[in-house]
Amino acid sequence: MRFQAAVLRSYDDPFAVEEVTLCTEPADGEILVEIAGCGMCRTDLAVRRSAGRSPLPAVLGHEGAGVVVRTGGGPDTAIGVGDHVVLSFDSCGHCRNCRGAAPAYCDSFTSLNLFGGRKEDAPWLTDATGEALAPRWFGQSSFAEYALVPARNAVRVDPALPVELLGPLGCGFLTGAGAVLHAFGAGPGDTLVVFGAGAVGLAAVMAATAAGAPTVAVDRHPGRLALAERFGAIPLLAGTTGLPDQIRRLTDGGAQYALDTTASSPLINDALRALRPTGSLGLVARLHTALPLEPGTLDRGRTIRHICEGDAVPALLIPRLIGLWQAGRFPFDQLIRTYPLADINQAERDCDAGRVVKPVLLPEGRSR
Repeated sequence: MRFQAAVLRSYDDPFAVEEVTLCTEPADGEILVEIAGCGMCRTDLAVRRSAGRSPLPAVLGHEGAGVVVRTGGGPDTAIGVGDHVVLSFDSCGHCRNCRGAAPAYCDSFTSLNLFGGRKEDAPWLTDATGEALAPRWFGQSSFAEYALVPARNAVRVDPALPVELLGPLGCGFLTGAGAVLHAFGAGPGDTLVVFGAGAVGLAAVMAATAAGAPTVAVDRHPGRLALAERFGAIPLLAGTTGLPDQIRRLTDGGAQYALDTTASSPLINDALRALRPTGSLGLVARLHTALPLEPGTLDRGRTIRHICEGDAVPALLIPRLIGLWQAGRFPFDQLIRTYPLADINQAERDCDAGRVVKPVLLPEGRSR
């Protein structure tokens, strides 16, 4: 089976949209999905900075959504041909954490999501010359017209919904909202401060507003702060003198929860200082350097932890977020700009420049 996909051939080159070949059929527990839309996530772009740890050439993309066109059957495949699905991260389903409803902490998360998947001697995704392409990025590789994925990755959704816009619910929006609703369990009266008003941070703001938790948003871009304010947060410009003191005043003595999406050491220290006693800080961005914590930042019962994929069970959280969106309480569609798949490099430039919060790539140029 041949179709178009965006291939990243080297860490410095642009994406190349080219013909690829799927050399295999879905196995037991797998489905073939025609991609209607795929969000572009910072994790996709971070491959360029992975210093050789990610094999190339590869097809990236891990916020896909579309329609099932073929299934491999098997007892674990409850999804059928014609179903509309949102795709999320992969997990094994049988390790201790998966059985404990924590698939984001699957024992095999790294091997399954960083170009892992089915073990075969022969490559199953190749380019026009027959060269093997690294497949199954986060269980998907969905910067393409089709994606072969484990059915476990897929969440069935109402076919009346605009499936081409739903893909970011499988990672970026799931991560921010899940951090608030699952990892923190924030509710009415809890206070939250979000550092970084990108896709993950703004999803956290929307989820906190829906949960009744007063929120402060910190960012260096006034335009992003304006969005955060529209979604219910009090905006504060990063770099403001006495930032932790300002946050404590706005949150009646300190925030109960803080979420950092920036991986900035100064902001992480500011976040800890802005917490009330026993407050919790969650980190969702990967740290690339040592994190120096300043004296006093972890005093008085404050805690810090990493949050992966919002602590979410996608099959539970994605329908919940869709329900909130339908009720007007999680307007994630306001963060999306669509691009034809052929314009993937423009989408990357716009994302890097902050001109768009969440690019969504549409195969066959079905932008709107």
